[in-house]
Amino acid sequence: MKIPSFEMPLDEIRASLQKLRRPLSVAILRARNPFNVGAIIRVAHSFLVREILLIGDERYYERGAMGMDRYENIVTLPTEADFVAHVRAGGHKLIVFEKDAARVDLWHADLPDDCVMLFGSETTGVSEELLQVADQVVGIPMYGINHSFPVTVAAGIAMAEWTRRHYAS
Repeated sequence: MKIPSFEMPLDEIRASLQKLRRPLSVAILRARNPFNVGAIIRVAHSFLVREILLIGDERYYERGAMGMDRYENIVTLPTEADFVAHVRAGGHKLIVFEKDAARVDLWHADLPDDCVMLFGSETTGVSEELLQVADQVVGIPMYGINHSFPVTVAAGIAMAEWTRRHYAS
């Protein structure tokens, strides 16, 4: 896999990366912590996801993305309904990560090649409406007394597992 040089013009870098992108999309409910959104954008760039869907109108902390937002396909969707319409119009499977509502753990979940992984707010999680329309609700196994992973860590674990399954060879 040939990674473009930072010295190339931005549009050439983006065009080069577009050829390498994976059919995975990541969605983030933007609420409460703008740093987490920026950090997930940075992590998603490391996996060359197809697109990053930002739900809501809250700003994200661009420094948390460490400049990787310049190279990504970021789609802003103002409402959860707009998000669901976008996912369904693309024919993608919606995989929601929500520990307390999980129907399957990550190690046993079906992670389709063409899917959208949704990560909720650390304070409010994912709405009941989004849980109802999800194709799967997945939890990441945890050990110890901590109640949950930081959302950035959860997103990284999920993207790494998807990549391991589809691109490990």
